[in-house]
Amino acid sequence: MPYTLPEECLPLQLPEVSDFKPTSTGEPPLGHATKWAWDEKNRQVVDKALIDQKTVFPLELCTMPGFAGSSAYYTRYTDPHNDQALVSKEANDYWDNVDLYLGGSEHATGHLIYSRFWNKFLKDINVVKSEEPFKKLINQGMIQGSSRFAARVSGTNKFVSADLLDANGCYEGASTDPIHVDVNFVNNLDMDVEAFRKWRPEFADAEVVCNKEGKFLTTAAVEKMSKSKYNVVNPDDICEKYGADTLRIYEMFLGPIEQSKPWDTAGIDGSFRFLKKFWALFNDANAEGNPCCKVNDAEPSADNLKSLHKLIKKVTGDIEQFSYNTAISAFMVAVNELSQQKCSSRAILSQLVVLIAPFAPHIAEELWHQLGNSGSVCDAEWPKFDEKYLVESTVKYPVQIGGKMRFTIDLPADADADAVKAAVLATDDAKHWIGDKEIVKFIFVPKKILNIVVKG
Repeated sequence: MPYTLPEECLPLQLPEVSDFKPTSTGEPPLGHATKWAWDEKNRQVVDKALIDQKTVFPLELCTMPGFAGSSAYYTRYTDPHNDQALVSKEANDYWDNVDLYLGGSEHATGHLIYSRFWNKFLKDINVVKSEEPFKKLINQGMIQGSSRFAARVSGTNKFVSADLLDANGCYEGASTDPIHVDVNFVNNLDMDVEAFRKWRPEFADAEVVCNKEGKFLTTAAVEKMSKSKYNVVNPDDICEKYGADTLRIYEMFLGPIEQSKPWDTAGIDGSFRFLKKFWALFNDANAEGNPCCKVNDAEPSADNLKSLHKLIKKVTGDIEQFSYNTAISAFMVAVNELSQQKCSSRAILSQLVVLIAPFAPHIAEELWHQLGNSGSVCDAEWPKFDEKYLVESTVKYPVQIGGKMRFTIDLPADADADAVKAAVLATDDAKHWIGDKEIVKFIFVPKKILNIVVKG
């Protein structure tokens, strides 16, 4: 029969336990505590050995689990200093539920079950006002690693180069098992046998059968990046060699956020080259001690403004949609265009620095201050997109004569049919292809095509 403690005796302090694993009989960790019984007569916690006495009762072993707190923490964040309740009505009315839940599918699947359960319970007892805890869910994809496997003859400590196995994965009639090995001592598929033997004590005396060239070849597979699979790439190593911004750019460029993506260290170089090209818009590699030496106060050209505002529109929209890989792609296009335009305008490049700050904050902060700004680039106003800079002033028309496309011509975008006809017929190309033929019809589709029908 359940027995409740008097309210004045609360809170009850949990005892020290020797082991946080379940007991041998399946009880929770509190089952290891010896002093975990309640003496109602003396109103205190006593040893469990006294439970046989009439006034001593066993205390509950199944207390509220840890996932209770980890499932409702978002509510407490909205009112963390409230010592009277989990959250006040005023705070909950203001903050309501979480706008975005971003997490890996393995964690989120379990956590969402608990958090939704607790949120519905809190709703039922009028602690929170919303039935659901989260408005939007995004599961980011896993970063996958390239694992390496050594073939071990089943039931032995004998390893065989992969190219010596038959089509069924057997060696001299004996079956083999694929064993994960550390990618750090495998160059492509060629394993360093000595490093393998030193890797773990049980492999120190392993028999290793190499191929005729003296090499031991492994096999490969793309799997979840995990320590247990020995295929982890240490981000600290990447940061030390290339910098944290390169790592950030590379990871965002890998693909859509929800998609699992294989890690390819070779792709890091492309991200690194992009950031160097971005830096080169501002700085001359040979002009040491003269920061942002290439930047000046020249008026931006129409092409400069077009490249910038295409980027503002694309990146702003992609951030809202969590489409970071396409935003990085747009940056690469814009940097190439501005490099070809030899853009040096402060008005353009200052906004470029603000745009890249969420993706590459370290290089952005450095350039922001090199440009003479104070404060952090993260506090700068986000650039505003203006459609007028994307309006084309000219249109490239394909000109068809006699049913075939003969040449193209650039004409003002607002030119009417008469102006277009006069301009086309005045060209040497038109005179060449029309010759002495009679023009039967002149077809003009604005901003699309020109078609001259001839006879003769």
